Amino acid sequence: MNNLMKTVVYITILVAFNSLSSFGQTYMGPISKPTSGYGADGSYTVATQSFNNPNYSGHDIVIYYPTGITSPVPTIFYSHAFGGNNPNNISGFLNFVAKKGYAVVYVPYQTTGVTVQDRYSNLLTGFTKAARDYPSIIDTTKVGFVGHSFGGGASFANAFHCFTTLNWGQSGRFVFAMAQWYSYNISQTELQSFPNDVKLLTIVYENDDTNDQRMANDIFNTINIPASEKDYLRVKSDTISGYVYTADHVVPNNSAFDALDYYAYYRLFDAMCDYVFNGSNAGKDVALGNGSVNQITMPGGLHNLVHSETPTFANAQSTYQYPCSSSENPRIDHCDEALSTSEIVADMRFSMFPNPAKTLFYIETDKAISQIDILNQQGQLVLTTNTKNISISELPSGLYFVKVGFIDQSLSVGKLIKE
Repeated sequence: MNNLMKTVVYITILVAFNSLSSFGQTYMGPISKPTSGYGADGSYTVATQSFNNPNYSGHDIVIYYPTGITSPVPTIFYSHAFGGNNPNNISGFLNFVAKKGYAVVYVPYQTTGVTVQDRYSNLLTGFTKAARDYPSIIDTTKVGFVGHSFGGGASFANAFHCFTTLNWGQSGRFVFAMAQWYSYNISQTELQSFPNDVKLLTIVYENDDTNDQRMANDIFNTINIPASEKDYLRVKSDTISGYVYTADHVVPNNSAFDALDYYAYYRLFDAMCDYVFNGSNAGKDVALGNGSVNQITMPGGLHNLVHSETPTFANAQSTYQYPCSSSENPRIDHCDEALSTSEIVADMRFSMFPNPAKTLFYIETDKAISQIDILNQQGQLVLTTNTKNISISELPSGLYFVKVGFIDQSLSVGKLIKE
C-alpha cells in the first residue's frame, strides 16, 4: 500500500465513494424496496451523537441510534471501506440500522500517511471510546461487527479483541464481512480459537475485481465457528427491464442505491440481528439458512444468491487488483489450501450417513476402498482409517472433508458436519 500506484488506485476509489453522497437516499431500479419482513425500513426515527475522533482530527465519530430510547440497545460497530471516511457514503445503512431499533458506531480512519495497524487502532479506539462514553446508548452485551473491503478484513481482529479481552457480546455477537481485503493483526491460532458462539456471514460479489475472494474464503474456512453458525454467500449481477444490477466492489454504496443493497445486504443483516439479539429461528433461516429458500431467494427475476459451505474461487488471482498472493497479505501462506482452491469433486462416488453425525457415521459405496482420510476446514488431516464405520466422537463439532481413496487409485471428497 505504500507505492504510488496503489495510492492512486485507492484515491480513485475514494473519489468514487465520495461521489455517492448525493445518491445515498435515492432508490433506483425496477425492483421496489421491501415493504414488510426482513429488509423493510423500521419504524424508529433516527438520532445522532457526534464526538471527537482522537486519532483523526476533524472527522468526528458518529453514533446513529433510535430517538427516545430509555435504555441501551444492541450495537453495530461499522468498519468502512478504504477512503470511505464520510458517513454520508453509507447513510442508507446507518439510518436503516437505527430505524430498526439498534445503534451503530461509525469511526472514520485516515486514508493516507498512516499504516494499516494505525487504521485498525483508529477503529478500535473509536469503538471502545463510544462504548465507554455512551453507555446509555450502547449495549455491549449484544454486538455486531460489520465491515466492507478494508473494513471487512479489519473486522475480525477488532472483533476478536472486543470479544475475548473486553468480553463484549456475552448475550449475542456476530461478524458480517463484505468483499473483504487482507486481514491483519489476527493470527492463525487466534482464528482457530475464535469464540465459537460468534455468528458469521461472509458476502462476496460476482464482478468484484478489486479484492481477491481468496481472502474471504481463507478466513471463512479457518475461523473457529461451527458450520451451522456461519454462511458464505455470493451476489450475482443481473439486468432487469434494461436496468443493470452490478454486483461489484462498490456494492453496497453503489451509485445506484437499489435492490442489491436491500435484498443482498439489509435483509440479511436485519435477519442476523433478529437471530443473534432476539433468538429468532426465522432470522436464522434467512441470515444463516445454509442455502435455504428464504435465504437465497432474490425478487423480481434477480439471480438467487449463491450459497457455499466450502467457498471456492471464481477467478484467477490476476483478475484482482489485490490478489491473495500479494506480499502485502499477512496470510499469504493460506491462499492455496488444498481444500479451498477448487470445487470439491462434484461426482462424489460414495454416500455418508447420518450427516450431520454426532459420534459415528458410515460410508456406503460399491467401489473397493483403500483409505479414508478426514480433514478439518484448514485442510489438516485429523483421522485416517480403512473401515466404512467411522467413529468421530473425539472430534470437535464443525465441518470436515471426507476424502475416500479407492483401490483403482481414484479419489472422491465429500463434506460431513459433526454435531
